[in-house]
Amino acid sequence: MISTQDWADTQRLWDYHQMGHTPRPCSVAIGLGSHDLGVADTAADLYRRGMAPLLVFTGATSPTTRERMPRGEAVHYQERAIELGVPASAVLVEPRARNTGENIRFSRVLLNEAGITVSSVLLISKPYEERRSYATARKLWPDVEIVSASSPMTLQDYVDSIGDARLVIDMLVGALQRLLIYPEQGFMISQKAPAEVIASYERLCRGGFTSRLLRNDGGQILTRTS
Repeated sequence: MISTQDWADTQRLWDYHQMGHTPRPCSVAIGLGSHDLGVADTAADLYRRGMAPLLVFTGATSPTTRERMPRGEAVHYQERAIELGVPASAVLVEPRARNTGENIRFSRVLLNEAGITVSSVLLISKPYEERRSYATARKLWPDVEIVSASSPMTLQDYVDSIGDARLVIDMLVGALQRLLIYPEQGFMISQKAPAEVIASYERLCRGGFTSRLLRNDGGQILTRTS
């Protein structure tokens, strides 16, 4: 049973995960691979609006996408964007990345090898991954401006698109945990989460929304060390 308090806490995490950036023209748009073809839809829309002259799609496969996207996330994104009218010449594919850090590093190498000068990146992710993607890119590519973007939708819209409310809450909780612990591991910049966001995260953890949390070898949930 998902309580009214659970939903209020989830909404607070949803709001925090989004950066609230207004899309603006950038050197390139990078779509981060996942199960969500909405990333490709958003990238195509931003291309048509003149927000980037070039799209990069990055991503291999994962256990959650292997059957749905057998040719790899980036390739399926490319195919989707072309179906939506983006010229094939305006799309680059990076097919090897298996996590957000690799998405950024490998895309950077691809663009450098293509001789493309990048001063700003329109970084497109799932709605609840905006802040994590932003923090990772700022760590690994500090000399470019990062503008976050995702499909414009409400929390309820996203729950409806996934069809599993509990899974969505688990994913939001897991994304928040990574924002808390990954800076210590050197994976992303640190961002201070408001006290009310931390309180919501902790209540949801106590409520059992923990399937997407990272754990140590003993099965204990990983937390910050400071």
